[in-house]
Amino acid sequence: MDSRELGSTGIEVTRIALGCGNFGGIGSAPAFFGRGESREEAFAVMDAAWELGIRLFDTAASYGGGRSEQWIGEWMTDRDRRPLIATKVFHSVTGDPSDTGLAPERIRRELAASLDRLRLERIDLYLIHEPDPATPLEVTLRTLDELVRGGTVGAIGASNVDAAYLQRALAISDAEGLSRFQWVQNSYSLLEREDARAVLPLCEREGLGFTPFGPLAGGWLTGKYRRGEAPPAGSRMTLRPEPYERFLVGRTFDALEKLEAAARDRGVEMGALALAWLLADERVTSVVVGPRRPEHLDTAAAALELRLTPAEADELTALFED
Repeated sequence: MDSRELGSTGIEVTRIALGCGNFGGIGSAPAFFGRGESREEAFAVMDAAWELGIRLFDTAASYGGGRSEQWIGEWMTDRDRRPLIATKVFHSVTGDPSDTGLAPERIRRELAASLDRLRLERIDLYLIHEPDPATPLEVTLRTLDELVRGGTVGAIGASNVDAAYLQRALAISDAEGLSRFQWVQNSYSLLEREDARAVLPLCEREGLGFTPFGPLAGGWLTGKYRRGEAPPAGSRMTLRPEPYERFLVGRTFDALEKLEAAARDRGVEMGALALAWLLADERVTSVVVGPRRPEHLDTAAAALELRLTPAEADELTALFED
């Protein structure tokens, strides 16, 4: 599988990253701790990802209440394999709403716990999971810089951030000689293109990587949800519909039906074409996919075989223009 340098870190990452947010839960939501993929199912997904050539596994301390990191660590030990690991800090691992944020002592404590669960001495890629309005940004950045200089963290990034926050963070780091955020991980897809306005141009100007999550918009870009039909049992729209309810409008279904026709013309699945659209963007370093089963990785494998021209990518973008 092709790789690219992540920002200016000198770290090469595969074009597809394995998102491990469903291992032992559904993201950081305490209500779903202990659900999601079982340990056995998680191991099967990691095995399949490794066989496909994926060498970047993306997780967070809070995913599944710590189960995601724990199972990745156990898998690496059991299989004697070492992918690059990206993990995140902000949310509570126990579900305690008072135990969140990016205060220095909390970052240090959470990093130590992540290292223990992952059975590592160093985290390759460490991200803030979201901004913390209760902690001054410069305080958080100084703490992250200490971790990079101390060798327990390879490089730092930011998730769920807007352009204003990112610009301010970079300015502080440059002014104080601190380690910079080297990449951004935000939700981005044909159905969620807000980052194209300011975040992606900023990343391009500043030489930052970009690793989108949610590339299939919770299954919407796979054709899973149909006009006038109830969502399938066990789908995101039945478990945690709130982030996607805005798609329940006629123009979304119009665009999805056009995407389905475009995929059919190419002899591929809708999801593969949606992933190929992301991979065609030179500003996108690696796409984070979150397969629920090993066979779901077939979509990513098919996307890697598609080589869309800029004109073809623009035609797909136009399908989803308001």
